[in-house]
Amino acid sequence: MMDRRTYVTIALLALIALATQALVWVFVPRESESTFVGPPRSDYTLGNFTLDALDEQGHHSFTMVAPRLARKEGDGSIFVTTPTYEIVDNGGNLWKGKSESAWVNHDGSIMKLEGDVDMHRLETEKVTPVQLLTRDLTVTSDPKTKDPQQQRERRMETAEPATIIDPNTVAHGVGMKTDMTLKTIEFLSAFHSTTQPGKLR
Repeated sequence: MMDRRTYVTIALLALIALATQALVWVFVPRESESTFVGPPRSDYTLGNFTLDALDEQGHHSFTMVAPRLARKEGDGSIFVTTPTYEIVDNGGNLWKGKSESAWVNHDGSIMKLEGDVDMHRLETEKVTPVQLLTRDLTVTSDPKTKDPQQQRERRMETAEPATIIDPNTVAHGVGMKTDMTLKTIEFLSAFHSTTQPGKLR
C-alpha cells in the first residue's frame, strides 16, 4: 500500500496551487476595458498567460499556463480556463497536473479544480511515479487567524470517484477527503486497493 509520504505530498500540492492562485489575483495588471465576452462580467482578463512562482529561497516552485484568466466583476473571484500546472513539492520533486477549469474565491480560501483533474509526480532516482485522477476537487483553507502561531486548517475533498496509482498499488474509492493539517486521507465509500504481486513492502 502507498506510504504516508505519498498521501501527504498530494495534499501539499493542492495547498501550493491554492496559494499561487491567490498570487495571480494580487499581481496581474488591470485592463481599462474588459475583453471577456458573456457572463460573468469580468473586471479584467488575461489571455495566453504563464505564471511562475518562486519559494522563499527564490527557487522555482510553481508554473501555471492557461489560455484565459478572468476576474469576476463584483465578488473578485477568479476563473481560469483549462489550466496546466508544474509544481515542485517540498522534496524537490516535479509534479504535473491539469484540470478543465479552476475557480478561486476573492480571498483565496476556496479553490475548485473543475472537471477532470489529473496530477502526477514524475519518476526520479529518489521517488517513484504517483498519479491522482478524479473530478471536481475542492481545496479549502480557513481564514487567517490573529494568532501567528495558530495553524490554519486546510482540507481537500471530492464527492467523485478518485484513483491514486503508484508502481505498487492502485487505490480507488468514491469520495475522498484529505485533512492537510493532520496529514490524513480517506476514501468515503466503495474503497478498493490492489497490490501487484511481489510488490508489497
